[in-house]
Amino acid sequence: MRVPYKLITIVCLSTILVARPATAQEGQLGTVHFPNSGAPAAQEPFLRGLALLHSFEYSAARAASREAQDADPGFALAYWGEAMAWNYPLWYQQFRDEALEALGRLASSPEDRQAMAPTERERTWLAAVETLYGEGEKNDRDDRYERAMADMHRAFPDDPEVAAFHSLAILGTAHEGREHRTYMRAGAIASGLLATHPDHPGAAHYTIHSFDDPAHASLGLQAALAYSEIAPDAAHAQHMTSHIFVAMGLWERVVEANIRARDTQDAQRAENGLEPNVCGHYSSWLHYGHLQLGDTDEAEALMDLCHERMQNDPKGQEWIYFAHMRSRQIVDTE
Repeated sequence: MRVPYKLITIVCLSTILVARPATAQEGQLGTVHFPNSGAPAAQEPFLRGLALLHSFEYSAARAASREAQDADPGFALAYWGEAMAWNYPLWYQQFRDEALEALGRLASSPEDRQAMAPTERERTWLAAVETLYGEGEKNDRDDRYERAMADMHRAFPDDPEVAAFHSLAILGTAHEGREHRTYMRAGAIASGLLATHPDHPGAAHYTIHSFDDPAHASLGLQAALAYSEIAPDAAHAQHMTSHIFVAMGLWERVVEANIRARDTQDAQRAENGLEPNVCGHYSSWLHYGHLQLGDTDEAEALMDLCHERMQNDPKGQEWIYFAHMRSRQIVDTE
């Protein structure tokens, strides 16, 4: 069933990432503001990594953080950024050993790492990540990390990065699945940040996650309409908007969003000598959007591409995505 919607024009300025001096970068990933003591040469990769982190482009975020480390080996927050990119809070995954290895390249102990940070704010960021990867079970560490970010948010109430990571930390405590009170707490912070920082990728992203269910999706519509324009070079940003569109039955928007996500991801894969991802998350959602619009030929063509991939040593979750496509094709076309 097609649901009518109004086209909303969104104007987004080119990305300017601000730190010691305001620093422009290639690509459009959103606007972040993170004053720090790193060398000028480390600013662009550090801030690029931060913006990528907010869009869950974890591998690229780690690579950018390592660029910042190469530019300034004593820059404590560059190691913090790499460690943060080993935590996938909304996917219930954490790579603790890899994160600790990254922090260990700064210094061998939390105390020595604190000594490498020249400002109180930077020491507070490091203390929070030490909590995230400290002793104990993951769920307990997630809870302690959220409390640390809440303390930091009270100490620095006007810092947009503190607010964004506090919102994400709250979402990361939903260990038993979606719990509305937890998600509403996170959404209140993220949507408030989006109102004052309309180009912030984390503000839009975490607002969408907070309201990603049919009962609350309308609260995330503004963020969904904005996010793809905030971070057009982040494939996940293009896809994430469709979580709200699916919940609201905006199927044309679902198709548009996942075409952009797929094409953005495939362009990045081509730069790295990889083939297009025809059996991935974005293709699966695109297939579903076409089915809901009654575009069965387009849906079947996507499924056939994935089926061809099945004949050539499929990797990871590709089998699962093909199973999703095939089962939906059968059910929706009867």
